[in-house]
Amino acid sequence: MSVADRPPARPGSAATVRPAGAGCRVVADDTSALVRLSGELAPTDLDGVRDALLARLVDRPGPIVVDLAGLRGAGPTVGRLLAGVRQEVVDWPAAELLVIDPAGAVTGVAAGELAVFRTADEALAALARKPMAAVLTEEFTPTVGAARRARQLVTDGCDRWGVPELTEPACIAVTELVNNVVAHAGTPMTLRLAPADGTLHLAVRDHSPRQPWYAGPAPLTSAGGRGLLLIDTVARCWGSTPLPDGKVIWCVLHAEDESPGYRD
Repeated sequence: MSVADRPPARPGSAATVRPAGAGCRVVADDTSALVRLSGELAPTDLDGVRDALLARLVDRPGPIVVDLAGLRGAGPTVGRLLAGVRQEVVDWPAAELLVIDPAGAVTGVAAGELAVFRTADEALAALARKPMAAVLTEEFTPTVGAARRARQLVTDGCDRWGVPELTEPACIAVTELVNNVVAHAGTPMTLRLAPADGTLHLAVRDHSPRQPWYAGPAPLTSAGGRGLLLIDTVARCWGSTPLPDGKVIWCVLHAEDESPGYRD
């Protein structure tokens, strides 16, 4: 188990996330939240850049700051791309995407869709003003005992973060998320959870491309098929984000939903 509570750092050593031979390179700093886009962004690069940014966000808890200083020929395309990635991760635990745009390349993006700054100092200062919440992360194998261990992690988190009223619904949700991986994906998985202003964000990342399928309430005579219905019942919102090597299924629970009479 690990608890992530790291302040943003200044740029240091870097590691290439996407191959240098691609039209647009994605280079991530190993010691900070910084990710640089460089080269020329062509239409054929869009899916690869999206996948690289999502991979960075799923592998390392916390926000990323995308620096566009080295990007050429992007136009409004880069704004739509980055706003789309941010929209995909906004409900993940402790995930956020900020942009450094010294040349004003980001256009055509509505207010509130992206946080855009002209310099790295401004972007890192914005991160410092809103420190990353505590995050709990644990790796599981697809075995019968995984759901029990996941419930214990969720119970510990709810107690630590002062939202005990979310313990029961969150345990229901995480049980279904983990058992879904055990039953259908059969791959190692990562559970991550984080609080945010009276909410609890849960996400389970696996390595199967198979997406969850939800068709509403299951017939009373059916055997199984109610896992996603339970998540839909206890969570305000939930969804699945495809990754190059699997997916993330996430949900968000609100403490106010557990107040007496709320669901009546």
